[in-house]
Amino acid sequence: MTDDLLARHRAVLPQWMPLYYDEPIEIVSGAGRRVTDAAGRTYLDFFGGVLTTMLGYDVPEVREAVERQLATGVVHTSTLYLIRQQVELAEKIARLSGIPDARVFFTNSGSEANEAALLLATNYRRSNQILAIRNSYHGRTYAAVGITGNRAWSATALNPLNVSFLHSGDRLRGVFAGRSDDEHVDAAVADLREVLATTTSGDVACLIAEPIQGVGGFVHPPDGMFGAYRKVLDEYGILFISDEVQTGWGRTGEHFWGYQAHGITPDLLTFAKGVGNGFALAGVVGRAEVMNAVNGISFSTFGGNPLSTAAGNAVVDYVLAHDLQGNAARLGALLLDGLRDLARRYPIVGEVRGRGLMIAIEFVEPGTTNPNPYATGRVFEECRRGGLLVGKGGLYGNTIRMGPPLTLTEEEAREALAVLGAAISTVDAAP
Repeated sequence: MTDDLLARHRAVLPQWMPLYYDEPIEIVSGAGRRVTDAAGRTYLDFFGGVLTTMLGYDVPEVREAVERQLATGVVHTSTLYLIRQQVELAEKIARLSGIPDARVFFTNSGSEANEAALLLATNYRRSNQILAIRNSYHGRTYAAVGITGNRAWSATALNPLNVSFLHSGDRLRGVFAGRSDDEHVDAAVADLREVLATTTSGDVACLIAEPIQGVGGFVHPPDGMFGAYRKVLDEYGILFISDEVQTGWGRTGEHFWGYQAHGITPDLLTFAKGVGNGFALAGVVGRAEVMNAVNGISFSTFGGNPLSTAAGNAVVDYVLAHDLQGNAARLGALLLDGLRDLARRYPIVGEVRGRGLMIAIEFVEPGTTNPNPYATGRVFEECRRGGLLVGKGGLYGNTIRMGPPLTLTEEEAREALAVLGAAISTVDAAP
């Protein structure tokens, strides 16, 4: 059955849509943090549909909220009508965002949310000049691809925006590798000033940045760097957009939003993925002055529909009621400690990094910082054989990415460490 589905997939879907694993799997059911494939094999899910099933699977509170909305017979009305669930969720997000006098616009995906943020910023500033970060990923749509600083994900060189890229926060082999946090921040600010002076005309619309780069392999700069950037941006009136598609809702443990590690408040913040726990829900929240900068009429046909916002309300309520941010901090620390112990024992592990339940393992050729995507692929497959689903990423495809549901238990975290340890040991010992 799985082989037949694979053949059918290849016959009707584009070849640039990748499938995980040497033998791709079909996930047919899920409960808690576990999923079961069509062959009846159950796995502990440490990737959560790319950090999307943030609460896990079959969560009663979310299911019941969706069922209540379905029972009304109204799944869609469009934003041309009042939508109670949408307003209630917007009130919660505006309050949680930390942005004063905030307005919220809902979309269907993180890509669309970033497109909306760029539309707002360029309209407000009357400029199509954008600052972005190398090694970033902001989505698959036209402008989002244009501001993505990772060639593997840049499907086209054509771009509606004038983009200048700043250096990333890569500590292992980037331009700023080996520097202390203070030295890194100083060098990054100097780079920003030079870019503004050389590759822009000064009237830049915005800087868009991920507090932790998702597809880029969970690379992140020192705390406070965006705050240092902000001082320079304010000299020019440049807006700051925090792309929180993967870092929001308490996933980093220390903070509810990734931007809070930098002592600033963004002008615009984009969100997606986990807030819908699998339902298509995303959006942008920002200062009213900026959010109202669109001169024409605009709306989203499906963004913020009654069904997805019913799920979103239940998800946000659950996150807050169960202190999932605290859980991410506790179990993230447990996982990072365990993985760093593995890194000390196995030379193919170049770096373990992350925050909260957003964790990466980068693999290298032993004794060097040269990327080792072969070992990464082997560990990836060994994890699956051991009953653990993880993700891949990084600029060189040599990073294992993990973003388990925020409801993860300590027992499950230790189970995952055991599988990861066995997988890394097997691959490290192989010729």
